[in-house]
Amino acid sequence: MTTSFELPLWHDLHVHFRQGDIMPALIKDHLDMGCSTVLAMPNTKPPVAKVRQCDDLPYWSVEGYRDMIMQAGGDAFDDVIVPLYLTKDTTPAMIEDGAKAGLLKACKYYPPHGTTGADFSYPFEKFIENGVFAALQDHGVTLCIHGEEHGMEAEQYFDRKINAEEYFYQQRMPKLADSFPHLKVVGEHLTTKVGVDFIQSAGKNFAASVTPQHLIYTVGHLLKGLNYHLYCLPLVKYDEDRAALRAAVSAPDNTQFFAGTDSAPHVEKLTACGCAAGCYTGGIAPQLYAEAFEMAGVDLSQDAGQTLFSNFITNIGGAFYGLPTPQDTFTLVREPSEVCMLQTDAGTVTPLPKGMSTDERVSMKWSIRR
Repeated sequence: MTTSFELPLWHDLHVHFRQGDIMPALIKDHLDMGCSTVLAMPNTKPPVAKVRQCDDLPYWSVEGYRDMIMQAGGDAFDDVIVPLYLTKDTTPAMIEDGAKAGLLKACKYYPPHGTTGADFSYPFEKFIENGVFAALQDHGVTLCIHGEEHGMEAEQYFDRKINAEEYFYQQRMPKLADSFPHLKVVGEHLTTKVGVDFIQSAGKNFAASVTPQHLIYTVGHLLKGLNYHLYCLPLVKYDEDRAALRAAVSAPDNTQFFAGTDSAPHVEKLTACGCAAGCYTGGIAPQLYAEAFEMAGVDLSQDAGQTLFSNFITNIGGAFYGLPTPQDTFTLVREPSEVCMLQTDAGTVTPLPKGMSTDERVSMKWSIRR
């Protein structure tokens, strides 16, 4: 018998819609896969680093970028959350004004030069000292963190004994938790057992988003044959880390780990200086998450397994961000579906499963019905 189950529309609480001609196709892909609410990342060019359009700073604004998404088809979502990109120009007054006006629900910390579009970032310790994190705590604004240490030597950045994420969760995050015990924090796109252990021990005001690729693959899949379409930041890690993530998202008492795809399109994945970071999973994320849950030992043919899955993609993240449960639904069916290239006005985007195979036709185990 074919497994089929109905789910509320879900929340992707970490996604990249970029800018310009590529946006409408990316937004449509998310709507087509049953997405209700999105948290759209602010690392555009220029970054979304001021709240109001009238603010006298050389950046895009939360107001303006949200409008841009709406005009590209995003008005069909139930909600669009745009975090403020934290820079040297971010002030406590900016946070207070944005929160009181209802414009600011989240802010995003990037490690300086640590990932795509992170050139405007500012050292983590500065925000602890300058009152910005305190303002987030005081005004109920969520801090979304790309949790990797910046400026590390290559020997430390990715090693058997330490890596950039592990260092950050061992050295930076404990100080943050001690300094601001009531601050709501999301460890974005978590990749390590160290990160999982920290989130689970830090208290209910800490949570983490988890991507499909970090639940499915390890660094071996990236390096064997150099599958560059799997290159994302933070990098996929070891089997022990993947096992910890799978256990965390599928635990019956999970209230802290939720879906955030980090879906990041590139029409030119290979660049003159290397490889652009990001995996594209728009249009196919629930199907990939379903495969990952089965890999974690969850039986999606049973009510208990379906409840675990629904909690992960909708309820836990929704509760953390104060989102209502969507009334509309979509259906996951355990039958093959073909993965197709995404054609946009800016060029062609390769979805992750397509990029991981040399076969002309690539399919997944699950399909979506709307």
